[in-house]
Amino acid sequence: MSSDTEASEQFDCFGSTCAALVIGDTAAHSARQAAAQAKHELLDWHGRFSRFLADSELSRLNRDPRTQVPVTTLMARFAAAVRTAASTTGGLVDATLLADIQRAGYSGELHAPLPLAAALARAPARTPAKGSATQRWRRLAVDVDARTITRPAGLQLDSGGLAKGLFADVLGERLAAHPGFAVNCAGDLLIGGAAEITRAVRVQSPFDARILHTFNLSRTGVATSGIGRRSWSAPNGAPAHHLLDPATGRPAFTGVVQATALAPSALMAEIRAKAAVLSGPLAAAGWLADGGVIVFDDGSHQVVQPPAVVTLSQLSAFVQGTRKRALQDA
Repeated sequence: MSSDTEASEQFDCFGSTCAALVIGDTAAHSARQAAAQAKHELLDWHGRFSRFLADSELSRLNRDPRTQVPVTTLMARFAAAVRTAASTTGGLVDATLLADIQRAGYSGELHAPLPLAAALARAPARTPAKGSATQRWRRLAVDVDARTITRPAGLQLDSGGLAKGLFADVLGERLAAHPGFAVNCAGDLLIGGAAEITRAVRVQSPFDARILHTFNLSRTGVATSGIGRRSWSAPNGAPAHHLLDPATGRPAFTGVVQATALAPSALMAEIRAKAAVLSGPLAAAGWLADGGVIVFDDGSHQVVQPPAVVTLSQLSAFVQGTRKRALQDA
């Protein structure tokens, strides 16, 4: 394999498809070795962070009766991500709602989802989600260096999308020395590498899978959150999905069915995408500071372009031009 050949691994994980793409060798690992190791890590983390496995690290943490629990470094980083997500969004993205999502019917692996159009036809009136009045997430404290999590017994964490964003970022830290890489962790994507190679990122419609927009990116996190793929019918026939309104503990139908967010990290992209969906049509774009795509429940969409990048040469030219105009006006 030549140094510029891309090694790839694509596999089923986290109830979806994951992939690791690596270009170029380093002194420590070939591209093929790095991609294979990324696959190994993701499959391992899937087992450790699954809430559906009774002996997973997450399940053991959630049922531990102690208020302070020693954990692995990665679990501590995940708990810190839970706290960051809630504090950053005012409690809108809250991963302490495990009991609520189980009551909503998401207590095991989902199979064929309820079609999005059918879910929307039976959905209640649209309203933006809000943070929970109880703010349970504030009772979560994490010491990453000491690898401890402190919370009242009974406060449970749901790994969900936040864990996938974190995993992509962790792998990105390990792959940063390669000329190029892309990690797709079931929809949470991190692109990077020393050579800053540009990749096309295509955003699909949740209604018919057509391409809504293509971003050409070289160093960024991307995440898509929405209600199209993980939805089901509750026992009473009402539509349900995995994005809850923290204020009610019930599935949120806000008028936004999907949001794709760009951000400096995959974790932050995941947080922004979820917040955009939950905040509703009027506030969604405010969460996409680095760009993204919003899909509304009538099938229309909005592209939020990334901010323009100003190079040093452009900045210098602007300053020189400003000085010249000032002298002419003097």
